[in-house]
Amino acid sequence: MFIKKFNPLVLRDFNFYCKSRQFSKVFSRALSTSHIKFNSKQDFVVKSPLKSLVYPDCSIDQYVWADIDKWSNKIAIVDGITDRSITYSELRDQCRALAVRLQTSLNLQPNDTIALCIPNSIEFPIVALGGCEAGMIITTINPVYTSDEISRQLIDSGAKILFGEASMSNVLKEAVQKSKMAIKVIYTTSSPGDAIPADGIRFDELINTQSLDLTSLKEVVRDCNSVTFLPYSSGTTGLNKGVMLSHWNIVTNSLALRSAELQLAADTTPDNQDVIPCVLPFFHAYGLVVTLLAKLAQGCKLVTVPRFHPETFLSAMEKYPGTALHLAPPMIIFFNNYEKIRPKHTRSIRYVVSGAAPLGSSDIEKFLKISPQTQYIQAYGLTEASPVTHMSAKSSTNYASIGDPIHDTECKVVDINDPEFRGLGPNQTGEVLIRGPQIMLGYHNNETATKDTVTSDGWLRTGDIGYHDEQGNFYITDRLKELIKVKGFQVAPAELEEILRMHPDIADAAVIGVPNPATGELPRAFVVAKKGSKISEKSVQEYVAQRVSDYKKLAGGVEFVDTIPKNTTGKILRRELKSRYV
Repeated sequence: MFIKKFNPLVLRDFNFYCKSRQFSKVFSRALSTSHIKFNSKQDFVVKSPLKSLVYPDCSIDQYVWADIDKWSNKIAIVDGITDRSITYSELRDQCRALAVRLQTSLNLQPNDTIALCIPNSIEFPIVALGGCEAGMIITTINPVYTSDEISRQLIDSGAKILFGEASMSNVLKEAVQKSKMAIKVIYTTSSPGDAIPADGIRFDELINTQSLDLTSLKEVVRDCNSVTFLPYSSGTTGLNKGVMLSHWNIVTNSLALRSAELQLAADTTPDNQDVIPCVLPFFHAYGLVVTLLAKLAQGCKLVTVPRFHPETFLSAMEKYPGTALHLAPPMIIFFNNYEKIRPKHTRSIRYVVSGAAPLGSSDIEKFLKISPQTQYIQAYGLTEASPVTHMSAKSSTNYASIGDPIHDTECKVVDINDPEFRGLGPNQTGEVLIRGPQIMLGYHNNETATKDTVTSDGWLRTGDIGYHDEQGNFYITDRLKELIKVKGFQVAPAELEEILRMHPDIADAAVIGVPNPATGELPRAFVVAKKGSKISEKSVQEYVAQRVSDYKKLAGGVEFVDTIPKNTTGKILRRELKSRYV
């Protein structure tokens, strides 16, 4: 295995945006000795305060299996619901068996795309890592999608094979029919005897290692800068696009999370194996990289939960006490208001990490009262960044901040109206831009969106609004597309949502801008009241009015709802709420 120093010239194919020599010059200037750089063009750039790392030039599967001999007999994954489990040696063999059969039985060629549409389970990493080893591109699909949504992703990604649960067979078959593509469907089952459609292929047959020469895998020449995973993200435009992530993108991000400064789970030893509850969906970059691939490379025991249901998740937490817990903000907010949670559910948790969407300090403090022995870590990232770009220090109590840029990552905040994307100084608010080894290759089949999202010198436009302080700590205040404009003033929905959740009778809230002929827009709140509360629209408006400027008041009204619509990573689906006023 060839080990090399981080070199931005080999991160990706820069035909999308720049000549590598130009990028090298800009990058080396930004990564000079100071933490915050201010150059002659008045361009503030904040680089990571952490030391540069040395990264292996390898594929994802090579990285994950590099140290498997140290923990081959340890449990790799256990199903938190059924208690079914698999060891690392078994997982390794089944991944190799699938890789062999992808090449032989299914006759796939290197760089063919396979679609993975199953919830968190033992089968998921077998497909993901087996596909990597066979030289495939893996596109991950949300298993709760409709047949129309699955079909669109199959078409755009050009998938040749679709993996899914037998219980979803009707939806999967309909999706394939709508795609009008010759796609074979491979079905996973809860038990070997479960039925599958007559025209389907049984997953268990493809991972059977009996009478199979595991050394018969055809060697695939793989460039670590080639596409390997293709998750889909709305990006900053709201339309789903395939995010091209390379082996290099994901390996560098995984290795950064394993560094002394950022590591939250220890590498497994004969006497210790950290346990990671996996409730974040593996089809999303956060769950895929942070809780699955990165932790398998450390030999951790992963406890899978297919979907977030309070009772089953707490039961899994009680049976398999976790050491580090990765959550999305809605889960933390839920626990803050869930009467059945007890210390026994969180007693072993050393760290809890929140990412994917903003979370206010008051929500975090509520959670820490439930689990006082836990250290809270605020993280930030995007699918387009593989996904982590920022993490707060382990000892930090500045819960409002997402922390510093991680290893070999630089960041700046720019005026949204500045065509030159010059970085603003401390405490000035604008769009957050990021550059580093984890930034995607681009959007699949969408060069226009790529150019709109990644600048000519390699900066990823996040679409998030934020700022940094004098120490280089970053703060995210809202989404660029979600800001409410009231008489020219910009109102951040996240600010009002945090205030609303501080109300003793409110469990959750969302805020959008609604049209108004006099002001342009007005903030309107959607509120989930706690059971038994008797709050009114007027009382909620008065509560907020006492805490904000006039233009931030809930003059657009308050609407009480049973739930706030959110996606699987916890982001509020404001478009669903706004559709009522279109």
